[in-house]
Amino acid sequence: MKIFVGNISAKFTEEDLKNLFFEFGEIEEVQIIHDKYTKESRNFGYIKMPNKEEAWIAIASLNGKDVQGKKILVNQARKGIEGREEGNRRSGPPRFK
Repeated sequence: MKIFVGNISAKFTEEDLKNLFFEFGEIEEVQIIHDKYTKESRNFGYIKMPNKEEAWIAIASLNGKDVQGKKILVNQARKGIEGREEGNRRSGPPRFK
């Protein structure tokens, strides 16, 4: 199951994220999303856990927890790239009005 982790500190690393979830079970993948131009953290990431029961326990235990001075948001990731719903992805440059 893929888990969204939001409102993380900009200094939070993938290793920090992995360590946060480690006590709840096996972790397949860890990813913190960075701005493609500045390379700065976008303050959210994803964890993939193969066991759904362990993933739900992690979500229930960590959602709203204070981590490095910020209350993190933890929930099941939506389908699509970076949590976007399929079909809602724009292509091309941004439009200005």
